[in-house]
Amino acid sequence: MGHREDLLEGAKRCLLRTGFVRTTAREIVRESGTNLASIGYHYGSKDALLAEAYVALVGEVSEDFDGGEGQKLSAPPGSIERFEEVYANMVRTMSSPDSIWRLSMEVIVMGDQVPGVRDHLAAAQRGAITGIIPMFMGGEEPSGDSEVTNTLGKFYMTLMMGLIAQWRFDPETATRADELTEGLRRVIAAAGTARPDDSGG
Repeated sequence: MGHREDLLEGAKRCLLRTGFVRTTAREIVRESGTNLASIGYHYGSKDALLAEAYVALVGEVSEDFDGGEGQKLSAPPGSIERFEEVYANMVRTMSSPDSIWRLSMEVIVMGDQVPGVRDHLAAAQRGAITGIIPMFMGGEEPSGDSEVTNTLGKFYMTLMMGLIAQWRFDPETATRADELTEGLRRVIAAAGTARPDDSGG
């Protein structure tokens, strides 16, 4: 591997061990066997390198959302069963004590201390919102500014971020995929029986 790849792999190990805020450029250099100048040359800044390393880690974990290596989702695209299947796979990546999703919580809680990381990840999240849609609905990724992305994609991502927060805060009471799916069924059933003039009172 060249210095660029060595830095990325070193940064990934540092993130998993130390987190965003406490990882220093010198620690990355020691871990990767490179030099400080390489960070600026290949990535522009330590924050940009950490952000790319985190995105790479998420990409590795998100492969398990559709069943993992060599596996495929079994439920039909767009079905309630597919909804539960994908979120069950997501929850499995969140429930382990060393889950990488703690890094997401670190950025949310300490974002002002790592503004460079936060800005890079905000841009990456916009891409993830489009990428998550085919897992549930099948087909190709929609464009980033489409109505599907701005509604369905954001809906799926909001649920995912809520699950991450719950599983990091209190795994004992965090929402399971079957509970989330039953909640969706109840919302659909209530919406189907509500009249347009219902006030809810």
